[in-house]
Amino acid sequence: METISAIALGIGLSASTGFRVFIPLLVAGLASHFGLLPLGENFAWMGSVPALISFSIATVVEVLAYYIPFVDNLLDNIATPLSVGAGTLLMTSVFPAESEWIKWIIGFVIGGGAAATIQSGSVLTRLVSSSFTAGTGNPVVSTGEGVAATGFSIMSLFTPLLIAVILITIMIVIFRLTYRKWVKKKRDKTGI
Repeated sequence: METISAIALGIGLSASTGFRVFIPLLVAGLASHFGLLPLGENFAWMGSVPALISFSIATVVEVLAYYIPFVDNLLDNIATPLSVGAGTLLMTSVFPAESEWIKWIIGFVIGGGAAATIQSGSVLTRLVSSSFTAGTGNPVVSTGEGVAATGFSIMSLFTPLLIAVILITIMIVIFRLTYRKWVKKKRDKTGI
């Protein structure tokens, strides 16, 4: 049961990096600092004061930058690989395994994959918003992403299984919508 809870917690934190990269890192760091989240011994640095200061500054800069229309679209190019890295780090830091190789493989596949999927949905949402509102609707999207990143990160600490189920459902919806769009585009291209 401990492994299932750890995977669910990792999914919750990792997927949250797809909404905002640094908010889940800050939440995990604070939770570790105050003894709410036991991280692996190689990841204790995440709860240190220097790490918390760094995560805090990065969070404020990221949140503010996403309120600038069209700059937010450019930031997605940077945030996508960063969210995969942050998702991998968060999943690896909470996954209980003896082997470091297994930790990092699971971290990358599950954590990085969850982060990439949610980040893809965020990117598509922002592109649609930019197309239909000329960027004026993007602050609403940014607010929603910030709230989702904060809420899912905090709730993952207390109800990891519930949050993992919710986020996996969101990921499935993103996959289905993306697949349908891809199929439609392919049909339009071939004329079938």
